[in-house]
Amino acid sequence: MKTLTLPLVAGFLLTTAVPLAAQQLTIGLKSEATSMDPQFHQLSTNIQVSKNIFEALTTQDAVQKVTPGLAESWEAVDDTTWRFKLREGVKFHNGSDFAARDVVYSFCRVPLVQNSPSAYTIFTGGFADVVAEDDHTLLIRTKATNPLLPTELWSLAILSADALGAEETVTFGPDGACEGMGDVPQAPAFNAPELAVGTGPYRLESYTRGAETVVTRFDDYWGGTPAWERVVMRPITSDGPRVAALLAGDVDLIESPPIQDIPRVEQAGFTVVDALSNRVIYLHMLQQEEAPGIGGVEGNPLLDPRVREAISISINREAITERIMGGYAEAAGELLPPPMFGTSGRAVDAYDPERAKELLAEAGYPDGFTLVLGTPNDRYINDEQVAQAVAQMLARVGIQIQVDASTASQFFSRRNALEFPMYLAGWGASSGDMSSPLKSLVATYDADTGMGPTNAGRYSNPE
Repeated sequence: MKTLTLPLVAGFLLTTAVPLAAQQLTIGLKSEATSMDPQFHQLSTNIQVSKNIFEALTTQDAVQKVTPGLAESWEAVDDTTWRFKLREGVKFHNGSDFAARDVVYSFCRVPLVQNSPSAYTIFTGGFADVVAEDDHTLLIRTKATNPLLPTELWSLAILSADALGAEETVTFGPDGACEGMGDVPQAPAFNAPELAVGTGPYRLESYTRGAETVVTRFDDYWGGTPAWERVVMRPITSDGPRVAALLAGDVDLIESPPIQDIPRVEQAGFTVVDALSNRVIYLHMLQQEEAPGIGGVEGNPLLDPRVREAISISINREAITERIMGGYAEAAGELLPPPMFGTSGRAVDAYDPERAKELLAEAGYPDGFTLVLGTPNDRYINDEQVAQAVAQMLARVGIQIQVDASTASQFFSRRNALEFPMYLAGWGASSGDMSSPLKSLVATYDADTGMGPTNAGRYSNPE
């Protein structure tokens, strides 16, 4: 596998006491959602916003165990057929009743979403048929046995077929060949409240790119009364201003505080909540003969497994977790932390720069080469600092790195255009098991099947 795992980072949340009478919660986010379309981009920032507006057939508890959502129960009819009983009495924000037709429409729309940076087709590409047996009974037939289907359905938001202009009858067809869909709205249209209609505890009031996203309480929510009347989410991408906004009382809560500022905010009376997340920060290497951003040699040295191993053992993961992450991270040896389902307990690659030099020499690169390392500078905790540390470590074995840091929106666009020979990114498994990173990051990229949508290194192993 050509994905190099680096430190597994923790998730941070800072909270402050909010008066009980307060009806508005204001949150300072490290980055903002790229769209209000819940089927557009598998990005945690998008998901953390959209999950308040839209729901799925299943949901997850605090440790990612699958639990009932819009489906109150389900059963495996045979090896490739599942029957789901849907909740009755559920309302969409526009007042329409939730029914099986909305689920069929939602699953049909996934492969029709255009220009997705990280598509949801990995979850629907295996569907052979989706049938509404009645208004509250749904049958899903898969092309092959998929015991993880209830878990994966957590990722598929259910949309209002009425709000999006569907016909009275929607009939499923594999890979988007559905009937009755009408004129399918694309992602930009969802930034208006009229189309961003879900069944979640909050409804979209407004989305202003670069300024704020505002959601308001949905009083007819089936799951009980939401805690806040109004929630305002403001992107404050720079660490210093985000902390300053918290200390000044401009926001009630922030995410991803800079590690060096944690003692200061604790001393100011704020509560810091941290927990080890399932997000792994990794390096992905371009596996094509023609690769941009490589100098000093002919061809692409990253195709040689000895070079890839040399890069891995040149990185002192423990030093990164302690010096850059302040101990709020652990070194990772695979794409999910044990004991999550599907992990093997693979050991972290040992730091061995001398052996790395030997491997480079064996591969024909005794003098190393130059390489561009792409990274976002506002997406993950200390993302650019981690990239700079990697660059310094690789320089010691002869690989000279030019760090190309950009905002998350610019980075993801350039990454998907295969502009980087190597890039740093993160992945959190929404399904809570290894199938998520394997299908998205490692599976052979195939636009027709929807597999490998985030495999921007184009790794492919037919075996």
